[in-house]
This record gives sequence, C-alpha cells and structure tokens, in this order.
Amino acid sequence: MVLPEHEGTVLSMTDSDIIQDSTAPTERRIDALLAEMTLEEKAGQLSGIPPKQIGVIPEKEMIDDDGEIDDDVVEEYLGNGIGHLTQIASQGLLDPEDAAEMINTFQEYLVEETRLGIPALEHEECLTGYRGPGGTIFPQSIGLASTWSPALVESITDSIRKRLAAVGAVQALSPVLDVSRDMRWGRVEETYGEDPQLVGALGAAYVSGLQNDGDGIDATLKHFAAHGSGEGGKNRSSVQIGERELREVHLYPFEVAIREADARAVMNAYHDIDGVPCASSEWLLTDVLRGEWGFDGHVVADYFSVDLLKTEHGIADTQREAGVAALEAGLDIELPATDCYGENLVEAVEDGELSEATVDTAVRRVLRAKIESGVFDDPFVDPEAASEPFGTDEQTELAYQAARESMTLLENDDLLPLSPEELDSVALVGPQADAGRGQVGDYTHAARFDSEEDGDFESVTPRDALEAKGETAGFDVEYVQGATMTGPSTDEFDAAEATVADADVAVACVGARSDIDFADRENPAELPDVPTSGENCDVTDLELPGVQAELIDRLAETDTPLIVVQISGKPHAIPEIAETVPAMLHAWLPGQEGGTAIADVLFGEYNPSGHLPVSIPKSVGQQPVYYSRKPNSANEEHVYMDGEPLYSFGYGLSYTDFEYGDLELEEGTVAPMGSLSASVTVTNAGDVAGDDVVQLYQHAENPSQARPVQELLGFERVHLEPGETKRVTFTFDATQLAYHDLDMDLAVEEGPYELRVGKSAAEIVDTADLEVTDTKVVPRSARTYLTETSVERVE
Repeated sequence: MVLPEHEGTVLSMTDSDIIQDSTAPTERRIDALLAEMTLEEKAGQLSGIPPKQIGVIPEKEMIDDDGEIDDDVVEEYLGNGIGHLTQIASQGLLDPEDAAEMINTFQEYLVEETRLGIPALEHEECLTGYRGPGGTIFPQSIGLASTWSPALVESITDSIRKRLAAVGAVQALSPVLDVSRDMRWGRVEETYGEDPQLVGALGAAYVSGLQNDGDGIDATLKHFAAHGSGEGGKNRSSVQIGERELREVHLYPFEVAIREADARAVMNAYHDIDGVPCASSEWLLTDVLRGEWGFDGHVVADYFSVDLLKTEHGIADTQREAGVAALEAGLDIELPATDCYGENLVEAVEDGELSEATVDTAVRRVLRAKIESGVFDDPFVDPEAASEPFGTDEQTELAYQAARESMTLLENDDLLPLSPEELDSVALVGPQADAGRGQVGDYTHAARFDSEEDGDFESVTPRDALEAKGETAGFDVEYVQGATMTGPSTDEFDAAEATVADADVAVACVGARSDIDFADRENPAELPDVPTSGENCDVTDLELPGVQAELIDRLAETDTPLIVVQISGKPHAIPEIAETVPAMLHAWLPGQEGGTAIADVLFGEYNPSGHLPVSIPKSVGQQPVYYSRKPNSANEEHVYMDGEPLYSFGYGLSYTDFEYGDLELEEGTVAPMGSLSASVTVTNAGDVAGDDVVQLYQHAENPSQARPVQELLGFERVHLEPGETKRVTFTFDATQLAYHDLDMDLAVEEGPYELRVGKSAAEIVDTADLEVTDTKVVPRSARTYLTETSVERVE
C-alpha cells in the first residue's frame, strides 16, 4: 500500500514494511507504528465518533440525507485517524447492505486518506441480538438467564456473531455482567440475575459464542463494576459497598469471563464506588483488571462517562481534566464521541500535565485490538453478501427455542395445560396481549427506534398465536385490551369483564414496557404507555404499573378460570394476585417469537422449564431479598411481613414431577487445593417429558466471618422422558469454596461445609457433609471458577 502524504514524519520503508506485514509479531508492528505517530494521531486512536448523532457533532454530520459522506467534515474528525466508529448500522438505521457499504466507506477513507492508514474498530450493540434493522430479536437477558443454559446462550451469540461480521463490525458492547439485587433498578432486565455464579457462567458462554476462539467479534464486558447496586435502585447512582462483597459478588463474573473466556474488552460503569467514579478508578481499571487478572484487552468508556466526571461527579473542573483523570486510570477509549480526549490530551501532554508514555500505553492496547481482531489487515466486507446471515429460518427457530425455554411457570392449580378440544371460547385481555413492542427489551432496534410502526419489525404476539391455535383447534378468541400499560383509565374494565365472563377460560397478558428512556415527562402516572423497565426506567414500587392489578382483580371475580401471563423484564411483587389466580406464567420479554412460545406453554405443546434467576419479593419494602443473604439479613423480619420472598431464586414449576435421589459425595474430605465430585439421580415421575434444573449449593458451617446462608456452586439443566432417570455429577475444586479472609486474601478455609442439592434455593431435597482439611491462600493461577457437570442415563 502506498501511504499518502500527510503533515508529520514520513515513514521509513523498514517501518512501513513491518507495519504492513501481517506475519510480523504484533508487538513489533505496534512498536513501529508508535515510533512514527504524531501526538495528534495517537490521540485519534483513543477516540470514538458516531457518524450521525445530532448534538455530538453540532451542526455537522458526516453522512448527509442522501447517505453520502461530507469530505470536509470527515477530514476534520477523521484526518488523524480514529479508534472506534460508533454504531454506524444501528444509530444510522441502516439495512445490512447499506451498513456494510457505509462502514467500508469510512474504512476506505481511514486506510487510503490518512497518513498511517489505520482502520477503525466498528462497534455495535447486541444484548439480545444484532441491534440494527433486520436483526433477529432473542429473549431479553433475564429471560435467557431463566433457561439456566450456557449452551443455549453460546449458540445465540454464535448466531449473532455472523450478522455483526457481515456488516463489518468487529466489537460488540455486550454482555452485561451486573449482578442485580435491587429489583427497582430498570436495567434488571439486561442482567443474568442475582447470583454471581449464574451470571459468570452465562457471561462466559456469551463471550465464547461471540468471540469464537479469537476468530469472531470482540466482546465488551459491562458495566465494570457493581452497576446493579446503586443507591435507591437508580441508574448511575452511587454504590456504597465493602471490598469483600465487591470482589466476591460484583467483580466475580467479570473475572470469570476474562479468565475463562478471554474477553477482549471492558466498559466502565457510570457510578462511583465509595466516592471514586469507576471512570477514574485506577484501582479498578488497572490494579485489579490488569494487575490481578492479567487482562490485556482495551477499556472503553460507557457513553459520555468521561464527561460525567465533570458534569455529574464534579471531580474535574474541565473536560481536559476529566480526560486526563480517565486516561491515567486506565480508560483507553472515549465513547461515543470525542469530548474530553482528542485535542485535550494533546494539550495536556504539551503542557506537562500528562505523560506521553501514558498515551502510548493506551494507544498500544487499541492497536493490539485492531491487529488481533483482523481489522487492521482486512477492514472491508462484501456489501452484497451482508444480508445473507439475516432473517434465516435457523435464527427464527433459535429465537423460538430460547423463548420457550425461558418461560417460567409460577402458579398452576391444575388449570394448565389447557385442552383445546374442551374449549369453545378464550377471552384474551391486557395491554401486553397484542403488543409486539411489549415483547422486546430495551437494547433492541424495535424498542429504541419505534420500528414496529415503521413496518420493519415483525413479532408474533400472544393474540396472533392464540388466534392461530383457535383456528386450528376450533375455538374462538375474543380480545379486549382492558387497560393501558400505565395510566389511570378503567374505561374498558366493563367490556373486559363481560368478555371474560362469557368465555370458557381467560388469559390476561400484563406487564411493563421496556425502553431506553430519557424523556422528561409531566405527570407520567397519567400517561398510558410510560416505560417502567429498561435503562433510565427505575421505579419505587414493584406492583404492576397503572391499573393492571385492578383489572385482574375485576376479572378474578368472574367464574371464568383466569391465567395471568406477565410479559415483563422485571419481577412484580403481586402476592394477592398469586393467591387469587389459578395459574401464572412469567414470560420475561421473550422476543420476536414470544407469542408462539406463550401459547405453546398454555396448551401443553411445550412443558415449561424456566427457573427464576432472581428472587421475587412480596413487597418492594422487603428488598433486598436475594437468596444468598447473610443469616442476620435472611432471618430478621419486618413488623408486617416476614423475610421470605414470594418466589425463591431457582424456582420454576413443570407439568411433570421430578424425584431426586440421595446426594452422594466421592469423598467426605477434600484438601484445599483438591477436587471432588458430587452426584444425584433425577427421575421424571410424571407422564410428560420435561426439563429440570438441578442446583448444587454450598454452605460454610463454622466460618471465621459472616457468610451467606448458602451459595450456588453448580447447576445443570437436564431433559427427562417420562419414567427416565439420569445421574447428574458435579465436579468442582475446593478453591470454589474460597472467600476473602481478614487480610483480603482469597483463601480456602479449613472446616465443615454442607453441600445441598435442590430444585430451588428454598426447596433443598438432600444434603451431604464435607470437611476441608486445611486452610490455604489460593494462588491466582490456581483458582477454578466454574463447576463441571456430566449427565448419564441410569437404566
């Protein structure tokens, strides 16, 4: 390649050869680049740019209304190169072919028109699927967590990887590894729940599928760290937490994904921890992440979080000061645009406020990501082939499978499954019964850009699916919305009640709408469709929003059997409804195939197998009510309510019965660096096939410090035909019992432990005693994170 002329040092042929030689060692290529880069070019590599985002580039857009780039604007913002291109496909609302062409256009400019010819890392969001137009929408993360299936998660992200690669993306801002224990937080739906072991296992599977052993899309772990523990359950609010809990709960899933799955990027969280914002925490971003865990990828800023050091946290007086603080802490790339880095860093170096060596360190990480991802040597994709991996039958089937496996049956008083031949009419009511948007999570194209109304988002609603089944089976479906998602109107209550009273059975689809919401509304309680789940949608109660609970009360007064289907990304504290209705199903924002999956479960075409990844409280005032509280928190009660959740972590009903044998240990003792196997048989004692989630917990009997009442150690989803028995074996290392001692060293402690196997955290079916023979600090290289499982059929 001939490098164009540019102001600055002209590359020597030797350095040029090294830089362009794809077989040369990565670090040697980086050394050659750094040696020739100007300070402005280095700063360019530490910045991101959204090509079309009003307000980020005031009065200037790189892409005009005809989809063409403005050369002058591009030269101004990309002339020195750039680190990241921000969501060209999704924020640009581009179809796959157009997205590929536009990304190619920018990469061509960077390669051919900048002095060093360094392409950019283009990133997209993919929390529940490729976020741009045309992407398949899978269940929201909390729904995938309800499957307790790392294999399914890995299959989904392997599928997503192909679509991202087709348009030219090389990095994805997913997965979310926040541990969520305050259900008021709007972003609970984006998480894998309340338990660090479950979050870590599913997060590692997500990364593995996306990165494909280094030949895929770089995953970005977020939000580092403890983002799910903000004061008041509010997004971005301060976190007050001890180091021990921070390490053992909130840092743990990130460590698992880095050490087990080699995650290539990390995104900081917005908040502060004990007064230190994560974006400027050297302890977090450098000492722990790199020093302790050996992470060698790059750290990107959550959008605008560097600027928030000035505008929200107030620890910086200027954007330049904020940029210096973030870079020195170990935050390599400012996203989505250049506010605090760029020229601010150049001036800080020139004025002696920032070492150029610090800049070089961050640039080195970004260049390494570009070389190792393959984009440095091959930045272009084929636009004509970009649409090929989209909209395939395989993707639709996978979304359908995931939706079915995520369905969590909470109540069933012998009403389900329904027998279609016994029905003449079904009443269908509720604001989620015919809402395609209502089935999807906040980080989807459909939710963010109202694309359902634009006609390019298709989903099967419960109404669609029930009416289809009715046409086949010969029963009628009578639909009345009954109530809006939010707001006080009861205008349709009478019509809904009359419709239900005349039906053989009624299905009420209720819940909460998800979105990324930054609207400033007056009197939101009076509005009919306010999102109460998703980013910036934090709440102060956990009841069903609006008058949905009142609607259910009215319908329950009829003689018609009532099934409540919650389609929501957060749990709802509705003990009165749970006591009143004969059947209740939680659908967890099931995605584009959710309606069919719901109908399949209601009519027994699929046996529900979802298990809760969070504990559901009886009241918002009970929080926190997660299963692994310490004894004093778990045992103390409020004046008017006990301390037990409405439904426990791991809970989920089935249409069959599972019987467990005794929990058997390979040995009764284990050395602190030893390993052990525990096994249990599970039998399907019913007459229909089904899946159960076998859960193994551990409890320290006499620890030297206050410990959780129990902690998840391993789990396995197992399928059983009627009458079939299988043996599930868990193999784990004693290091998995370790916790941080009084000196904050991770240590396995001598003494008695109890292993527990159960169907949920509250339904333990058998226990076994285990003795650890000695106390030992665990070497960093010797720690094991995930329990291995095996399943064999017992004849």
